[in-house]
Amino acid sequence: MSKIIAQDAIYLSYRKIYILPTRRGFGFVLLIALLVLIAFIYNNNLIYLLSFLLASLFFIAILHTVQSLAGLTISKGYSPNAFVGEQASGVVTVHNPSNTTRYSVHFGSDKQSVLQVVDIPAKQSLQVSLPQEAKKRGWLVLPYPVIYCDYPFGLFRAWHRLHLDIKILIYPRPSVQECPLPENAGHLERQGHIQKGCDDFYGLQSYRAGDSIRHIHWRALAKGQGLSVRQYSGGVQSTEIWLDYEEAAAAEQEERLSQMCRWVLDADAAGISYGLKLGGLRIDPGIGELHSKKCLEALALF
Repeated sequence: MSKIIAQDAIYLSYRKIYILPTRRGFGFVLLIALLVLIAFIYNNNLIYLLSFLLASLFFIAILHTVQSLAGLTISKGYSPNAFVGEQASGVVTVHNPSNTTRYSVHFGSDKQSVLQVVDIPAKQSLQVSLPQEAKKRGWLVLPYPVIYCDYPFGLFRAWHRLHLDIKILIYPRPSVQECPLPENAGHLERQGHIQKGCDDFYGLQSYRAGDSIRHIHWRALAKGQGLSVRQYSGGVQSTEIWLDYEEAAAAEQEERLSQMCRWVLDADAAGISYGLKLGGLRIDPGIGELHSKKCLEALALF
């Protein structure tokens, strides 16, 4: 058995398109045969004429159904990453170089379920999203989709299996529980990131993700005044923290990665500079979308 090689782009020539009658097509053939039999028995020329007209329509439908796919170029597009539990989308780009619109082009899976139905305008390209449930982290490889069409009458189905290498990176599911960012004060003091003289208390402010647990005003919380933190003057405290796999408060590996995913999202939203320690992998502290994406990719592939 020859090995199938995935491609980046596929051009649908006539030789690559398969076609067979549908159930409606077989029923249409049965109708034509019945009309011919009636015309033969009663020697009716009008029924003969109707039979030959329907037969010509049947054979012309073959050509039009194949032409609905012939000449299209399908290539893989950029498939955005997703989290476990979300609906991932594999993206393909369909280019129609002809002067005619291609109607009712279907994209389906092995289970014969229809993923998308689109019309492709003439001389244009169209991006098609193929949804897939993200059940576990890591690389999600989409099964080879099938492009098919039964336009115009539904008498025939023309199809081709798209051997495209469509992969989506799935991040761990962010923990839904409250996960305060890890306290790295002792480590920062050893590195000289916390300056002395931060003992002048000047007020309270509402707790935000990334605030030090040591500064929480527990008395105000006990009085039902909400979660607040003390603010001090007289020094500068670095907001650089480390997200360490060993500090995640969970027993199972997936739960730890889920908690770390929540840390990355919270630290990024709070604008805190953070680094990542994951087994033997160490990502230096940073901020921004590229940094968070790098950290999430490390968690997904751990």
